[in-house]
Amino acid sequence: MTTSAIVGYARVSTTDQSAGLDAQLRDLKAYGCAKIFQEELSSVARERPQLEAAFDYLREGDKLIVTKIDRLARSVGDLVDITTRLRSAGVQLCFLANPELSTDTANGKLMLTVLGAIAEFERDLMLERQREGIAKAKAAGKYKGRAPTARAKSEEVIELKRQGNTVPQIVVATGISRASVFRILKDAA
Repeated sequence: MTTSAIVGYARVSTTDQSAGLDAQLRDLKAYGCAKIFQEELSSVARERPQLEAAFDYLREGDKLIVTKIDRLARSVGDLVDITTRLRSAGVQLCFLANPELSTDTANGKLMLTVLGAIAEFERDLMLERQREGIAKAKAAGKYKGRAPTARAKSEEVIELKRQGNTVPQIVVATGISRASVFRILKDAA
């Protein structure tokens, strides 16, 4: 007879939020998670490799624990997809901040969907305010946008390639993404 596992998932949007990640890991360990999957990715990232790894790891009867709903899902649709996927695998979902949002009861499922909608609404409002602030700053000539990082290293990338370095070596040497290296090399060709 197999015993069910208690598995944790923690996520922060940026590496600047290490305190938030540490707090999530602490809480998940205190809850008793045997294994914890963690990642530092924006909630809008299309792929979340550690969440996928958690899905692959989980078995029927297991429980996935997340500290808060916004650490798991980006939108109501995303939340519904995740809960449907977990339910079809026979995995229970629980949130430490809201233990009543367990997917093993009808009330929990309803509350999870309602709170997911509220979380998505709050995020949309925040993004709307952010866009308005950026537009206002641009109109006042105070917004310059993010400084390009990869393009600024174009000459270095081209020189490293000319010296015979491989793309992975260039990525390590410059600290820019693999895709950016390829883009720079393609544009230089």
